[in-house]
Amino acid sequence: MICRLALAPTGANKLLKLRKAQFLLNTTIDILKAEVSEPLDLPEHGVTTVFVNLGNTKLELLYPLGVKSPIQNFLDKNKNGGLHHICIEVDNIDEAVKSIKAKKIRCLSENTKIGAHGKPVMFLHPKDCAGVLVEIEQA
Repeated sequence: MICRLALAPTGANKLLKLRKAQFLLNTTIDILKAEVSEPLDLPEHGVTTVFVNLGNTKLELLYPLGVKSPIQNFLDKNKNGGLHHICIEVDNIDEAVKSIKAKKIRCLSENTKIGAHGKPVMFLHPKDCAGVLVEIEQA
């Protein structure tokens, strides 16, 4: 099940991006009655995240944090921002990673890492996934 779409909005600086995001989030809350998290800095991942819970899925807004942020690399290549990755929940991440590797799909790290929700995650190489960065997450 796709549990989350991660978007990387563009903008001049983090504060401006967060203000623009707040306007977007306020609109989303008013129209869709969505639940929106406070911004959460994740220095170990080089991102600030804001989660928008839409009931059956979540949007994850990603902002660069620090000079080596992978999100900044993405925004440098995609000046208008856009879809950064999709996240798919799996029942058993260890078995899923084993199966993925057996199919010669490259993972971006040797082992799972703890993601923004405190659950194990693994990112799959976009070149092996039709050009899309895929994150799998323990359900």
